Amino acid sequence: MGYLSRMTQWKSKLSSVDTNDVLSSSTATDAITRQKLKLGLFAYPVLQAADILVHGATHVPVGEDQAQHIECARECAGGFNARWGGEVLVRPVAVFGKARRVMSLTQPAIKMSKSAREVGSRILLTDGREVIEKKFRTALTDSVDGVSYDVDARPGVSNLVDILTYVSGEERENVLGDLRGVSLKGLKERVAREVDSCLAPIRERIRELLDGDGRVVDEVAEEGAVRARESAEKTMKVVREAVGLD
Repeated sequence: MGYLSRMTQWKSKLSSVDTNDVLSSSTATDAITRQKLKLGLFAYPVLQAADILVHGATHVPVGEDQAQHIECARECAGGFNARWGGEVLVRPVAVFGKARRVMSLTQPAIKMSKSAREVGSRILLTDGREVIEKKFRTALTDSVDGVSYDVDARPGVSNLVDILTYVSGEERENVLGDLRGVSLKGLKERVAREVDSCLAPIRERIRELLDGDGRVVDEVAEEGAVRARESAEKTMKVVREAVGLD
């Protein structure tokens, strides 16, 4: 419990959850709701660790904010192995991509999130060109002329530069060189264009998969569920044997 209470995600998410409506009521139902909300946040690393360990994952691609959760999974595996002997559970390794942390378009000091209240704060894989252009057009920047990179002094502009760097595959220095003399409007237009180009094939693939009332997706999900059960059962068999339950 103490280990989980020190999780960075637990602390930050709990402080950002809007529970005013729940807290203002003293009914039993609302009290239960509040408890469930907090338990969901608190126990999340354990659930995540279980999902990873039960399939024997060796490497897990994650964002920077999830690094501590992967370390939690490693601790769980290491603790179990030390208690019961041998290498029963695999200790996974976190794998980070170039875009470790993409920030909100409207609040560049916080991470971009699909659950944020402001729709314009995030880019979805299904967003069309016009929607993407609008979101970047209204993205928070500043009143300073030109483009420069300074996360502390110019968080909004720096976030757009980072996004452009991620989707273009170029080094940040090269991107900044190409943006020399470009206005903030020009920066937003270029980022929108590059992001749309990056997401276009993904949108097309999503449309293909959803054709025929999504039957392909259902079939893949069913097949995946079968394979997941088989994978999980193999691990659980070894676990039960290790603790003397099988």
